[in-house]
Amino acid sequence: MHLFRSARRVALVLACLPLPVAHAQATSALETVVHCPRLFDSTAGTMLGPTSVFVSGDKFEKVEAGVQSPAGATVIDLAGATCLPGLIDDHVHLDSQFSKNSYIEETHLNFADHVLRSTLYARRTLLAGFTTVRNVGDTNYDTVALRNEVAAGYVIGPRIFTAGPAISTTGGHADRTNGLSMDLQGDPGPLQSIFNGPDEARKVVRLHYKEGADLIKAMPSGGVMDLGTNGSGPQMSEDEIRALVETAHDYGMKVAVHAHGAEAIRRSVVAGVDSVEHGTFMDDEDIQLMKQHGTFYCPTVYTGIYVAEQAKKGAYPPAVTAKALAIGPQIIRTVSRAYKGGVKFAYGTDAGVYPHGQNWEDFIYLVKAGLPPAYTLQMATINAAELLGHQDEIGSVSAGKYADLVAVPGNPLDDISVMGRVNFVMKSGVVYKRNGAEVLEESSAQ
Repeated sequence: MHLFRSARRVALVLACLPLPVAHAQATSALETVVHCPRLFDSTAGTMLGPTSVFVSGDKFEKVEAGVQSPAGATVIDLAGATCLPGLIDDHVHLDSQFSKNSYIEETHLNFADHVLRSTLYARRTLLAGFTTVRNVGDTNYDTVALRNEVAAGYVIGPRIFTAGPAISTTGGHADRTNGLSMDLQGDPGPLQSIFNGPDEARKVVRLHYKEGADLIKAMPSGGVMDLGTNGSGPQMSEDEIRALVETAHDYGMKVAVHAHGAEAIRRSVVAGVDSVEHGTFMDDEDIQLMKQHGTFYCPTVYTGIYVAEQAKKGAYPPAVTAKALAIGPQIIRTVSRAYKGGVKFAYGTDAGVYPHGQNWEDFIYLVKAGLPPAYTLQMATINAAELLGHQDEIGSVSAGKYADLVAVPGNPLDDISVMGRVNFVMKSGVVYKRNGAEVLEESSAQ
């Protein structure tokens, strides 16, 4: 029933969107062959030489060394480029983008505003080379609607796995009434993703499942961008987190947690979460626990740098500025320690806190933190796919997987900054960008 409710809510919004669009389609009867001068093997973390990638429909058919051009096939020659699997960002917020007006807009933007803006942000993300994303927090399940409409062909964007609204305790990081006058605050409960105690934790997870969420995003610590003063202290008990995790896993959903402080990270890891986001103040005990439990780390490193820079420019209210200046500069050191400690990383950016389409910026700062360029590319491909639980479908250029392929000029193993110049994007066998320009052909509705 949640799909029907989402469809009703978004019907008027979609009425003013373009009809379904068709891009330069992969040949259905005859295969398409992409000539890659270099191809990044995300499984091995190595760069291959000249390679021919065969695409049939929406899947990779085969991958063979050398340059091959079978008779009758459509050939795409990416001379001078490096090909990679479609990139994956495991931490985005597609229905928002922070600006100086964001705190005012929280009180008056409606569902349609968020949905319409999300279509623009989704398009920018795809054209930046990110063919799959994990949306970890939205407004009123609007990215559930976005996910469905992208899949149906009405909206151009990446493949989306969404958590719906982030889950928090009263007064916690996802409690959007923080900072409002008392007559506006009320007492939001599980229907608004705010809970207290293990029983309500179980209920709020079940409500998310009912509304169509693919995973759960919880906030067991304070954060930077809310108007509260607690930026890193724990805001959920271990029992509450465990109730969330056990219920989510029962329903086949993974759990990502926003956690800056060491104690919130510890509680989350021992409770069995699947990934820690940000992790700014993780200590040595946290690192060992994450390695022991196989917990993924999504560091969102550029966001930490970005908010600190913006805070110095006076972009935020005083409470946010203080937290941004304290938390932001720490992230580079934490990422370096976590990598050396053997924690497994997946690529996540927090795009939406900074402008969508700049998701590639994290590559730069991950390398500055001491991570090898090849590993950062694995983070954004096979590792991110594994965290999603879809490594059999995406994350590498392999026969039988979705034909998601991007290309950049030059070699990112020599210069990681080329990841900011994606000039070819194919998602599920359909070309959306070629020679640095969007490929678009209008068609009639199906």
